[in-house]
Amino acid sequence: MTLSEELAWRGFVNQTTFDDISTIDTSTMTFYFGVDPSAPSMTIGNLATAMMVRHFIDHGHNAILLVGGATGMIGDPDGKSEERDLITFEELEQNKRNISSQYQVIFNGQDFTLVDNHDWFKDIGYLSFLRDVGKHVPMRQMLGRDFVQARLREDGAGISYAEFSYALIQGYDFLHLYREHGATLQLCGSDQWGNSIAGVELIRRIAGGEAHVWSAPLVINKATGKKFGKSEAGAVWLDESLTSPFAFYQFWLNVDDAGVEDYLKIYTLLSKQEVEDVLARFTDNKAARLAQKTLAYEVTKLVHGEAKAEAVQKASQVLFGEASFSDISTDEKAILERELRVVEFTDDELQTLVNAGLAESKKQARTFLEAGAVSVNNTKVTLDDFSLPPGKSLLQRGKNTFAIVERK
Repeated sequence: MTLSEELAWRGFVNQTTFDDISTIDTSTMTFYFGVDPSAPSMTIGNLATAMMVRHFIDHGHNAILLVGGATGMIGDPDGKSEERDLITFEELEQNKRNISSQYQVIFNGQDFTLVDNHDWFKDIGYLSFLRDVGKHVPMRQMLGRDFVQARLREDGAGISYAEFSYALIQGYDFLHLYREHGATLQLCGSDQWGNSIAGVELIRRIAGGEAHVWSAPLVINKATGKKFGKSEAGAVWLDESLTSPFAFYQFWLNVDDAGVEDYLKIYTLLSKQEVEDVLARFTDNKAARLAQKTLAYEVTKLVHGEAKAEAVQKASQVLFGEASFSDISTDEKAILERELRVVEFTDDELQTLVNAGLAESKKQARTFLEAGAVSVNNTKVTLDDFSLPPGKSLLQRGKNTFAIVERK
């Protein structure tokens, strides 16, 4: 499969400046892809575009991965209805380190050049930038941006000169990388189209060169029609201190049937044949959720490594009754301890159920036991045989209420 064919199959064809998308199949290009360190981590929204980048690298194109130390000082205003709050320089530096590390994980084993646009902006004088760059940017082009128009309306929040200039700063990145590294293509998400075109125009006007943009479409949750990538807790982050590997795995495990095929194509490196095989088995028995399980494991492995993916997979199987709590390893139990309520045994089983959040009162705990709604280490118990062994036990009430109890 050619690169353009693979991108089309995976759903990565959106706006592009190429008249013929097969151009990317017949010549080797140097491209760049950037992320601003305005947050301490990339999200799965960034990951979608990064997966497109992987396919360009796999097909022989040369990658420049940019962390926006300069642009991150301002923050992209596109899509924002109000002015961003500036982050501190200390936060910016930490965010840069985090995103650089995530690049190393996502593109593990692949060749790329890592750059920071602060390295070339820090020595540019204001007057020099206005004369050498700003002179070539028509105001009509900048004022025509949708988000600028929205901000400038009577009911808009207004826009500062700093945020208004963001597209010019990012556009200069493309010009710099064109001059210094021979970059002729920018890969981006659909929300970066306008900023990327600004770079194409600068290259044409200042350097007399030709450059192109290829954008990935916004990933949409087909069940809701809204932007994909949010959980009940908010954004789904790649940093495990913000979204734990277990919570990350659970997010993918719980995606809807309508979108799982798209997510398998976008977020995994499984081949077309492998995806089709999974979907065929999934269609035969959707209750088994093979597509979601495959997706959860593959994306977690990509972001957090194979060992953690296997550990959270095994821990998750315990909650679904597919593995026994008593049979999993200490490390796998530790994963559940970080995610579930953990309480100590009180010499009173009924009160322990209350303390664990499985019942609101001892009376209700008794009712649940009489109804056979409580399990200890994946085995249903009744009021007559309910007891907790020494050590740690997994308590469950119904399908989705869990806790861990330690009896010393």
